[in-house]
Amino acid sequence: MPLAVFFWQYHETKHKNETILEISKNLDDPIKLERLLSIFDERKKEPVDYRRGGLITTFVGVGIYFLGLFAMGPFFKGAGILVGFIGLGTMAAGYIYPNTGEEITKAVEDFEEK
Repeated sequence: MPLAVFFWQYHETKHKNETILEISKNLDDPIKLERLLSIFDERKKEPVDYRRGGLITTFVGVGIYFLGLFAMGPFFKGAGILVGFIGLGTMAAGYIYPNTGEEITKAVEDFEEK
């Protein structure tokens, strides 16, 4: 299964890069080329919200725990507890370390007031 995902990702990226290359050959305006590259740019411009990810991971852990409780046995109960605690830790990190510009500015202002 992981090899199939890797193969699919490789071909998707390869065809996208070939398409960008073909389009860029026909563009002579550098501004249009920059705009094209910004459309295909998949990097996130916002920082990762650890609180949201932690909440999702926590509930995935709860789901795995209940799967083990009702159907699969103690291995899945233990795995669910582990994943749930990882989610709680991630969520705690999101509250301890602010990640948006507004949160960082507020934290600095609060620190300067003291």
